[in-house]
Amino acid sequence: MSASSDPDPFAPAAAAGIHRLAIPTPFAVGRVNTYLIEDDPLTLVDSGPNSGRALDELQHMLGERGHSIDDIQLILITHQHIDHIGLVDIIASHSNAEVAAIEAAVPFIENYSEAAAEDDRFAMDLMTRHGIPEEVARALGSVSAAFRGWGSKAKITRVLKDGDTIELRDRSLHVHFRPGHSPTDTVFEDSERKHLLAADHLIGHISSNPLISRPQGGGERTQALVQYMDSLRKTRAMELDLVLPGHGDPITDHRTLIDQRFEMHERRAEKLYGLIEERSRSAHELAQALWGNIAVTQAYLTLSEVLGHTDLLVNAGRVREVEEDGVVRFATVR
Repeated sequence: MSASSDPDPFAPAAAAGIHRLAIPTPFAVGRVNTYLIEDDPLTLVDSGPNSGRALDELQHMLGERGHSIDDIQLILITHQHIDHIGLVDIIASHSNAEVAAIEAAVPFIENYSEAAAEDDRFAMDLMTRHGIPEEVARALGSVSAAFRGWGSKAKITRVLKDGDTIELRDRSLHVHFRPGHSPTDTVFEDSERKHLLAADHLIGHISSNPLISRPQGGGERTQALVQYMDSLRKTRAMELDLVLPGHGDPITDHRTLIDQRFEMHERRAEKLYGLIEERSRSAHELAQALWGNIAVTQAYLTLSEVLGHTDLLVNAGRVREVEEDGVVRFATVR
């Protein structure tokens, strides 16, 4: 059977009035799924990045459905990443739409440039503390600063809390806070239809990387993978028939997928334990042992991946952190 004759995996969502609009991004992940909910109010879930091409394609896709950005009445933000928030301010300024986001996301989105710069400074310090050479950290900082233009600040006019309900004419969307992939991940559940707008909390074809993020108000860094796995356990317990992700196709068996992710994280933690058992290593050295020399743009992603799994090992009492000359190394607990 040719790909063109395959059934549309988004057809069940479309039948319920939720239409996937796949918006181009400049990132390796490819297009981002935004969702138009044809209801009252007319609702857009996420926006795509801040670029002329993304805006043009969004306007064209809305036009195909008989709408324009001026018609949008409510924008729901799932999390703070720039491929999801970049066009929110432009759309809201055209349409006067209400903009809703979880409480934890408000300081970042409303103060985007300053918050992103603070994130970069936090990331630079974390990278050097875990063995990434300063020149690599500086280069990645420059790349991150260049990417910043794909995002934009926006005014949040409706602050959401975990457990809130958003009432539309034809459905109720229950708000669930699911931090981990980012510190602000939020999913929206239609419990009557057993649909979940999950964005990057759960993606079928790739594992959502729990990026280590700057702790709000200072203090110790968040254990992003530990937090993410806690969030996944909550989602696993939900009764769902269709999960609509931020990238790629819908998920129809979320429990099997989540179980596979848990198994993957267990395997990776064991592999890292074996490397640490050979000799103490920094997170950067562990990343090199797993993936070799990686592109500068991947340095923070792989560092987050390693630290997520060493957090699991530290919490289990199997590994400890040892600081030498300002660099953290991981050693087994004897």
